[in-house]
Amino acid sequence: MPVPQSRGLVSRSLLRDNAYRAIRDAIVDGTLAPGERLNDSDLVEWLGVSRTPVREALTRLEQAGLVRTKPGRYTMVSPLDVRAARAAQSVTAAMHELAVREAMPDLSAAELDAMREANARFADALRRGDVDAAIDADDAFHGVAVTACANPAVRTVLEQFTPVLRRVERLRFSSLSGRGSVAQHDRIIALCEAGDVEGAVAATRANWQTLLPLLDTALAGFDADEPDGGPGGDASPR
Repeated sequence: MPVPQSRGLVSRSLLRDNAYRAIRDAIVDGTLAPGERLNDSDLVEWLGVSRTPVREALTRLEQAGLVRTKPGRYTMVSPLDVRAARAAQSVTAAMHELAVREAMPDLSAAELDAMREANARFADALRRGDVDAAIDADDAFHGVAVTACANPAVRTVLEQFTPVLRRVERLRFSSLSGRGSVAQHDRIIALCEAGDVEGAVAATRANWQTLLPLLDTALAGFDADEPDGGPGGDASPR
């Protein structure tokens, strides 16, 4: 048969991004637990890619605060850290405030309806105690303004820091203490619909500030000290 002339149809950047997302999601949902050692060969076997995209993904995850490395000793899932989580919360909150400010006053009726639909799913998930569904719906609610503001810098920053917060919620909340957020979301929608930019920004800030006491509670008792010992451990998903 004729040999296709095109090469590299699956780009290196795509492999790197896919490896990053897979490892990130395994850390966020707790499959890879805080303090767990990450072995390149196990990750390569699990993901079905070469060592290079795995190493590039781990470097990116380290920059995001989800992975910690000690050259020649270990690569591991970062322990939960109160300071890192609070820093991520403040940056994330600021980006969502900016997204609302830049998205207004031009949010369409369809976008407002999308916010209402996401908040309804959020409320339903909380009633059922479905943490994953509640987080997904909350992301969808806030994602409307993030998309509408069309600011790529906002999305880039959120992609880096949001996983730190989601990891804490998924690992430690048997149920979300977030029923008050349903009403806060409704207020954000009403202020957006009324064209009240400053009011909507303030309401968004207040909504994200409710996460602070939850972070402190969720992280209580976790030791963020660097572990001793050399490299090792099984990093493949359990």
